[in-house]
Amino acid sequence: MGCPPSRTLSSLLAGVLTATAAASLVPAAALAAPRTVSAATATAAGPGAERWSADLAVAGGDDVNVRWSAGRLRLADTRPAARTRPAAVGGPVAEGALLAAPRTLARPATRVRAQVTAEVAGGGGVQAQVRGWRAAGWTEWREAAGAGAVFDRPVTRVQTRVLLTARDPRATAAVRAVELTTDTVATVSAATAGLAYRVFATREGSVGGQTANGRIIQARDHFVALPSRRALSPLHIGDYTVRVCTTSGSRCEYAPVWDVGPWNTRDDYWNPSAVRENWKDLPQGRPEAQAAYQSGYNGGRDQFGRTVRNPAGIDLADGTFWDGLRLTDNAWVDVAYLWTGTGPRGVVGDGPLNVRTGPGTGYGVRGLAARYANVPIQCYVVGQTVTGPYRTTNRWNRLAGGQYVSHAYISAVYGGTVSLC
Repeated sequence: MGCPPSRTLSSLLAGVLTATAAASLVPAAALAAPRTVSAATATAAGPGAERWSADLAVAGGDDVNVRWSAGRLRLADTRPAARTRPAAVGGPVAEGALLAAPRTLARPATRVRAQVTAEVAGGGGVQAQVRGWRAAGWTEWREAAGAGAVFDRPVTRVQTRVLLTARDPRATAAVRAVELTTDTVATVSAATAGLAYRVFATREGSVGGQTANGRIIQARDHFVALPSRRALSPLHIGDYTVRVCTTSGSRCEYAPVWDVGPWNTRDDYWNPSAVRENWKDLPQGRPEAQAAYQSGYNGGRDQFGRTVRNPAGIDLADGTFWDGLRLTDNAWVDVAYLWTGTGPRGVVGDGPLNVRTGPGTGYGVRGLAARYANVPIQCYVVGQTVTGPYRTTNRWNRLAGGQYVSHAYISAVYGGTVSLC
């Protein structure tokens, strides 16, 4: 029951340990010609520092709208797309993302920093990010320019995500190198485990469109969107999973975060103000769109200057909306941000999987667990024998919400040992 493996040529399997380093988006709208920018860290590396260069070669399905050409990572298509999330002020943007292969560290580290050498001009932007794996699961993606990304506990592997944007087809956004450094510094306080908030949910729809992690949206799809890339899972991975429930608690779905939105893209509202990227004066758990809609915060506008028309803090794909929660209209929901919790996680290898009130198919269904979702397992019980894609077993995993899923559909377990209830 170890940690699942990491990136292959075409996918990242859930559960790898990794971290990511980030240079700030380079504001280049005012530049008349490409300029080489080196976003370097400002302080010397501490004892036991480890250094390496990220591999910027485009490998496969984990990478979105990027190519490696003439020694530079570039956007494959610089034409802004109307469906592109997010829409920028004055129009849409072209976006691309490269997910580098993870690196196992020689020793655990608590800080990751990046130096990015890039060429930007005419509205192009470049950003690098890092995340790290702990026993309880992934950290969120963090920027690592300047003082670097500091994690509350040591991480053992590091992964880099490079983001490119362009507001105009003539814009330049090209990355020549990303140099990473890890070391150990005094850690910050651990985040509160198992964060959960009531927010307003809207239906995403957009079948045939593309999510921020590169998925082409299918009819009756099962995923969610949150307004921050800090909790965006790679394609076909559920390391960032939410449990979203109706306010009555009668229906819930465990679903991976595969898109960014609604409204904002830098609003990790579930985090405390010391960590939250923007809108630090808002209460923890209050989406900026909700504050703008309900009380005129920020002049009633989102980060792009658009008038906020609803208080949404989460978008639900059609399958999650209609089949998981059985909603008929946008509604308030209770959301648990599961990567902020602790304890073992099971990876749903085939789904959507029925979540039941007891350890057998004769018990009532109270919702779904989407394929690739990472579900929190408290313990297991012996129940009805079920044959699934991974095994024939009478083991039923009791989830943190008190419901059950058959272990026959769980592809891997990580983050600890699951004991008998």
